[in-house]
Amino acid sequence: MATPGDVPSMAAKVDAPSMMAPVDAPSVTAPIDAPSKAAPGDAPTKAAPGPGLYSEIGKKARDLVNKDFNMDPKFTLTTYAENGAAITATSTKKDEAILSQIQTQFKYNNVKLDVKANSDSQVLITATTEYPRVPGMKHITTIPFPFKTPGKNELQYQNDYAGLSLGVGMNSKPLINFSGVVGNKSVAVGGDVAYDTAIGDLTKYNAGVSLTKEDLVASVMLNNKGDCLSASCYYMVNKQSAVGGELTHSFSSKENMSTVALQHSLDPLTTVKARYNNKGMVSGLIQHEWRPKSLLTISTEFDAKAIEKSSKIGLSLVLKP
Repeated sequence: MATPGDVPSMAAKVDAPSMMAPVDAPSVTAPIDAPSKAAPGDAPTKAAPGPGLYSEIGKKARDLVNKDFNMDPKFTLTTYAENGAAITATSTKKDEAILSQIQTQFKYNNVKLDVKANSDSQVLITATTEYPRVPGMKHITTIPFPFKTPGKNELQYQNDYAGLSLGVGMNSKPLINFSGVVGNKSVAVGGDVAYDTAIGDLTKYNAGVSLTKEDLVASVMLNNKGDCLSASCYYMVNKQSAVGGELTHSFSSKENMSTVALQHSLDPLTTVKARYNNKGMVSGLIQHEWRPKSLLTISTEFDAKAIEKSSKIGLSLVLKP
């Protein structure tokens, strides 16, 4: 299960309507997080009740700061079978290596099966089961091949006032991970702990609190066994623009890390983002939805404190029918 410190690597977009304005008509700017038409096979997204899971604390600001800033050429193609199965092929060029992955997703009744195979001959099978008789409960089983790392069983439960998750490794001396959040959609407090039965000790304990308003999401988290204090904020200026940032302090190294970012929708199909951190790294991107669910993203990054160094440029193409 991903923790709040994880940085998502997969490119994502700000959903926007796909209808273009006629020529000579006043342009209409797309609101941030506006809904778009779903592609065939896509299940409608259900809003999580209550405070959600612990991994969602601070996620809004992390997505603003990190999502879509991909500096490696990446190509993603998704197609759908007649039975509703989604097949996605992804290829990324990193340095001189080309990393590829094929993913198949299929849903039958209340069970969703996800199979991933990559160019390193690794296969990951994930089965997610929902229980209609127990609203908010979900069981996730993850099995890797070959068995170099143990599989995992995870049970999640969410209601209007809590979000709980229990994960247990599938081996003789498993790693046990538990996270819980209590509160509501406005205020949430939670913690995340991991206990390794092989060494008989806690390997992780984190805590966080989140405040959510209509146009503001703020959070404070204590991570890395209390060594790292981080604060994040996401503020929606208007329907087209948002700003935010993260501030992290390490008690052991006494180092600070700060990042600010902004996002703006130029039109219903085009979004720009920019970010800057205290180490002088400047990043920017432009993302265009040239057809529904299909995205072209161009990213760049350079060191403002060493402008003589070459800048990085990334290209990401996502194709969906």
